[in-house]
Amino acid sequence: MLFRISTLPFLSLLGLLILAGCNNTLNPLCGSARPAPMVGSLAPSTVSFSQVQQGVELIVNGSNFVSSSEVMVDSTPLSTTVLSSAELQVTLTTGVISGPGSVKVAVVTPGGNSANLGCTSGGNSSALILTVN
Repeated sequence: MLFRISTLPFLSLLGLLILAGCNNTLNPLCGSARPAPMVGSLAPSTVSFSQVQQGVELIVNGSNFVSSSEVMVDSTPLSTTVLSSAELQVTLTTGVISGPGSVKVAVVTPGGNSANLGCTSGGNSSALILTVN
């Protein structure tokens, strides 16, 4: 009987954290959750198609980037180099961009090991437009 009385407060707290839909800040079990990425700018924001044909480097500036974040160019994931939590680098080629026009660039971070603990993890950024002349 002593065991039931001493675990009741812990189980009540755990139930409150899981069932109340708390956010990552309030839930101590969300330490491994990955933040959703945010994109702020592209460098350069305009490239020529001849640069793409040669393989041009693109820097995506933003925040909440982690090692598993990927840059998506028109829904195609690219191999990404994480320069920092605020910068990602990719190489644009004709394998992804087939000609001049507007291209959507976004960042996706897959969810982490948050299971069903009421944690949010990963997500998609909004898209910015890269102009290819």
